[in-house]
Amino acid sequence: MSNLDLKPTPTVCGREAGGGPVRDLLTPRHVPLGESTVVRRLLPNLGRRMVGAWCFVDHYGPDDIADEPGMQVPPHPHMGLQTVSWLHEGEVLHRDSLGSLQTVRPYELGLMTSGRAISHSEESPRPHARYLHGAQLWVALPNAHRHTEPRFEHHPDLPVVTAGGLRATVILGTLDTATSPGTTHTPLVGADLALTEGADLRLPLVPDFEYAVLAMSGRVDVDGVPVEPGTMLYLGCGRPHLPLRAHTDAAVLLLGGEPFEEKILMWWNFIGRTTEDIARARADWTAGTRFGEVHGYDGARLPAPDLPALPLKPRGRER
Repeated sequence: MSNLDLKPTPTVCGREAGGGPVRDLLTPRHVPLGESTVVRRLLPNLGRRMVGAWCFVDHYGPDDIADEPGMQVPPHPHMGLQTVSWLHEGEVLHRDSLGSLQTVRPYELGLMTSGRAISHSEESPRPHARYLHGAQLWVALPNAHRHTEPRFEHHPDLPVVTAGGLRATVILGTLDTATSPGTTHTPLVGADLALTEGADLRLPLVPDFEYAVLAMSGRVDVDGVPVEPGTMLYLGCGRPHLPLRAHTDAAVLLLGGEPFEEKILMWWNFIGRTTEDIARARADWTAGTRFGEVHGYDGARLPAPDLPALPLKPRGRER
């Protein structure tokens, strides 16, 4: 998925020193995406720009798109990151410059590794289901892998962990003893936690990871904090377990990972390390080189916005 903001703010990221358990509730910024979709942007957020290697989180829906075009994201470029498409309702048709053509359905993993360069589009199929509800996430690639060859993975069957009142689908990384088949380049985890009404449990965590929980639906308390759908609770590091209590049937996304050591620079749909990285990527996209071509999308590709006049400077993740 693209960041369609035509005046994107440069985002500088890196590891914060120290840090233990916290309860920092993040509220979203509403951003239009295409013709009929509005997303709730949780990352990057004021004062909180990464959770492990997770660096971009949009939540959308449930939207009634029966009489709407639904998601319509024109061809656009990516560099230095992975995109994770995750649905609870609806379908998204993915096309990319490698020639991939894949419909991603609820609880299936669509994982695109941009590496050095890729372009793709995303759209609701025609005809499409009435409702659209899901999340789009980015994972920053570490320096050692950010120039890797691009690839797209589709994993329709993912491992599941069950406990009293819990069904956890492992999207990326490892939860308990279950490991996703999706490719990762840093220690991280992403899991969809479906909770039944009245569930009251303690989820085991990795103390060295930092975590956040995105509420998708229902009413749930996370470590005693009510988290409403479309908001995200940042939890910090140092937790051996996480208390969860569901007041209704509910679903949340658990995102975590080792705090990302490197400083990165995120602008529009690119992640680099220097202003030159970003400027070169923008120039290549504008010139029609490096990122390839997406075939089959009915519409023009997305133009790159103008770069800021001042140099883009990574400074770390401090507030």
